[in-house]
Amino acid sequence: MGRTLLLGIALWFFFASCASAPDSEETPLPSHAPVIVEKPSAQTPGAGGLPEEIRSLIETGVPPSLQASLDLIRNHELGNSEFGRIMNAVAVLLLKTIYPGFTVQYPLSDPPQTHSYAKILKDIEKGIYTPAPPNSKDFLEHVLPVLALYNEKLPEKFTQALPDLREAAELKPNSPLAPYLLGLALERMGNTEEAEKQYAKAWELSQECYPAALGLAGVMDSRGEMDEAVSFLSGLVIRFPDNMQVKRRLALAYYRAGDWSRAEPAVAEVLQRDRKDGEFILTRVHILLELGQYLQAQAPLDLYASLNPNNRFYLFLRARVQADGYHNRDAALNYLRSMLRLSSGVIDDDASVYAARLFMESSRADDQSEGRELLRRLLANPAPSLTVITLALEDAIRRQAWQEAGPYLARLLRERRSTVDLLNAYQVERGQGNNAAALSYARELYERDRSSEESISTYVSALIDTGRVAEAAGMIDARISGLPGGTVKGRYYYLRSRTRSDDDARLNDLRSSLFEDPRNLNALIAMFEIYHRRKDERRALYYLKQALAISPDNPRLKRYESEYAGL
Repeated sequence: MGRTLLLGIALWFFFASCASAPDSEETPLPSHAPVIVEKPSAQTPGAGGLPEEIRSLIETGVPPSLQASLDLIRNHELGNSEFGRIMNAVAVLLLKTIYPGFTVQYPLSDPPQTHSYAKILKDIEKGIYTPAPPNSKDFLEHVLPVLALYNEKLPEKFTQALPDLREAAELKPNSPLAPYLLGLALERMGNTEEAEKQYAKAWELSQECYPAALGLAGVMDSRGEMDEAVSFLSGLVIRFPDNMQVKRRLALAYYRAGDWSRAEPAVAEVLQRDRKDGEFILTRVHILLELGQYLQAQAPLDLYASLNPNNRFYLFLRARVQADGYHNRDAALNYLRSMLRLSSGVIDDDASVYAARLFMESSRADDQSEGRELLRRLLANPAPSLTVITLALEDAIRRQAWQEAGPYLARLLRERRSTVDLLNAYQVERGQGNNAAALSYARELYERDRSSEESISTYVSALIDTGRVAEAAGMIDARISGLPGGTVKGRYYYLRSRTRSDDDARLNDLRSSLFEDPRNLNALIAMFEIYHRRKDERRALYYLKQALAISPDNPRLKRYESEYAGL
């Protein structure tokens, strides 16, 4: 089924939304799926009298049929009978559990304690699964108990429910309820391929069963198909414009896709309905941080602090505000220490990687040691994420531990080969003196994006290293004249200094580089080395101190630190 099925459904939404008069009864079917005949309308009288009609509507299990069953009970004044009371309770439970986005005025739920469903309803409240009695042919006895597990996350809890749900699907093959709940159970058990088939079957049976469509979107999400999920949910929100379940999922899809400009208003709309929705408060804060709006993030963070101040993600976001917004590293590290104390083990996620990075970038040796210990524990996981491997590689490059960097780099190039990976590959090969290999990576980086200043300057540097100085100088002159002032222009002045044959011309370019960017570490080190060679200790010390302030652990500088310590 896979992507073909999901693409077919997403395309149906696109064309349906463009039609001038869409047919509300049409079902989105992929080209290879069998045509399934819809059950008669919920208003069609059943063949077995009013009780059977009410039961059949409830077993169909979609909002219009459940609403119709409640209306029949009320209009025929069955609300005080044992049958009416238990059916009211079942219909209300299904609506509240599966369809909380469907707005309806619920009748009083007062199930009779003598009815056979009463124990099931009580067990659902306790989170206890009640298997259907042996040889039972009652559809509801097979599906209702699964509602006890509706918010359960442990996969093993659902194993016992699978036989009952498969039996329910055979007892009432035209109801979307059994395949939807079966899809939910299979997804929680990690079998997304089979879950997708069941969700699709439920959605084909009735397009009123929108949780099945949300399940399909969840499968796309789990596969990393975020563009497809956004497109699919955008069609779904047109069909259910006032449904907050659908709007919540679309807002989260924008968020997970990194589409901050669309995610921010979508999340804000959800919070207008419930300003204390903790998940969406933190989601909004994260979006604001990605947009660089640190001041605006303070108020929602303060609100969340009143709800759950020990939440891991909350503490991580607090740390980001302090470090990235206010440049208060100490306050950020305190939040991160509180976050790390919440769990006995190390969780391989963005928060832990961010913490390790911030600790290692500190100027204090104790903080650096704490960060490297955290990184070591992250690397000890059986399969550390690529984010962890990237951090380990960057740390090895910073320490010029080239042999240590090799295995990390190999995995990143094998599994991802991003622009950042190519840049790091260039640095590792250059650090080991493998200039030809470094040029190969720099050329690949340059060919990938010739408009990127990072790519251009890296390629120019590699040309210089391999003796192609004239070619490099021509590229520098072509770039430098059209650039405004700033760090990029400072980088090119530094590169031009490397093409010069005498120190005076080199010093002029280095001074221009530092004028554009006073924190250009390479230019500071080059200035120091020139004055060191000239034995001009006063000027050499001046540039050495500035370079060490920026990079106190730089091995290239550490060699000279003790020599100049007495000065």
